[in-house]
Amino acid sequence: MTAPRPYTRRPVAPRDVPRSDVRARPLPRRPAAADPAAETTPEMTAIARASSRGLDGFTFFVANLQTGFGPFLAVYFTQAKWTQTDIGFALTVGSLVSLLGQMPGGAFVDAVRSRRFAAGVSVVAIALSALALAVWPNFLIVLLAMALHSAASCVLTPAIAAISIGLVGHARAGERLGRNASFSALGNAVAAAGMGACGYYLSNDAVFYLTAALMVPTLIALSFIRSGEPGGPRKRAEEARAPEPEGSVRALLTNRALLCFGACMTLFFLANAAMLPLVGSRLTLRASETATVLIAACIVVPQVVLALTGPAIGRAAERWGRRPLLLVGFAALPIRGLLFAYTDSPELLVAIQVFDGISAAVFGVMVPLVVSDATRYTGRFNLALGAVGTAMGIGAALSTSLAGIMADRLGTQTAFLGLAIVGFAGLALLALIMPETRRSPVV
Repeated sequence: MTAPRPYTRRPVAPRDVPRSDVRARPLPRRPAAADPAAETTPEMTAIARASSRGLDGFTFFVANLQTGFGPFLAVYFTQAKWTQTDIGFALTVGSLVSLLGQMPGGAFVDAVRSRRFAAGVSVVAIALSALALAVWPNFLIVLLAMALHSAASCVLTPAIAAISIGLVGHARAGERLGRNASFSALGNAVAAAGMGACGYYLSNDAVFYLTAALMVPTLIALSFIRSGEPGGPRKRAEEARAPEPEGSVRALLTNRALLCFGACMTLFFLANAAMLPLVGSRLTLRASETATVLIAACIVVPQVVLALTGPAIGRAAERWGRRPLLLVGFAALPIRGLLFAYTDSPELLVAIQVFDGISAAVFGVMVPLVVSDATRYTGRFNLALGAVGTAMGIGAALSTSLAGIMADRLGTQTAFLGLAIVGFAGLALLALIMPETRRSPVV
């Protein structure tokens, strides 16, 4: 009977331990090891690529849509024998709705279940606005169309930002937003050339028919963005939809980074918005015969810079942080104002617009990215983005009035110098009070 004793005292192998006695510690490692494989299957990779390309196309065609409501509006209304008072009133209605609708539009995107649906409805609304302008160009319909377009744009902009961050996650948001800015710039440039040719060879109302028709490829591109696949927008959007703490709206009002950024952007747009109109006036005086071509070049040059540098700006934001790039974007503005003040050559005025492209490339990526940093895990990203957009709109609205007063009373050169001083004030405020918002990746 002594022979079995060594056997009974031998340590029991783990496979012989009853299931109820197994410790839970090693078990979670098995599914964790399987998760990466589940998210990197060829099928999921193909879906992610299709979604990314769909977002590329969507931002490109949205820029096409929005270009139809740019400088072509004033030309269309003028040739329709509208008075300058009526034109100004119609444009003011659109500007006011855009200004007042930023925060409600962002709050709507935060509340709606599907950001793709919100984006699609906005695209349809913009297309209907363009169609109304072409078919019924009477005063009341135009006012309603302008209001509808501005309201839809207030929803569309935060929806695109939310879809983008949801598609790739916060850690790669900078690169994705840079890619968005690049395709948006390409869309603006292509649409400006195409619609200009359309208006020249066909008619001015053909521009708005073309804008309405662009709804079809825009919605097709949106349909390629998959929101329900594992690891796709719906899953990663949980970061933006994380259960918000009680009083999160009040937390936004006490968010130092967000408040500083809003103040800096107000000063930036107070200095920036009026510069191109002043350049247009100077070009008209110096070279009236080629002013239209030169102004078009002033619009295209920044878009080319933005298209070429947008993705690089996004990658640099993840590598170096947000603050260094913001300083570069802000510094380009006072330099541009000083150069405009002491330059008379039409060709040099166009070349100076490269600095506008630098600022546009930085802020096309940084505005949604910094707001996303500052509001992470609050569930209020789009509301905060709307608030910053409102601050930017206030600065832009005051800019043209300020510059007009300075130009009439003190001269165009003084107006450029005054705008440069305001831009430098924004740069100084950013350097003194704006914190770095990039956070270390959560492991």
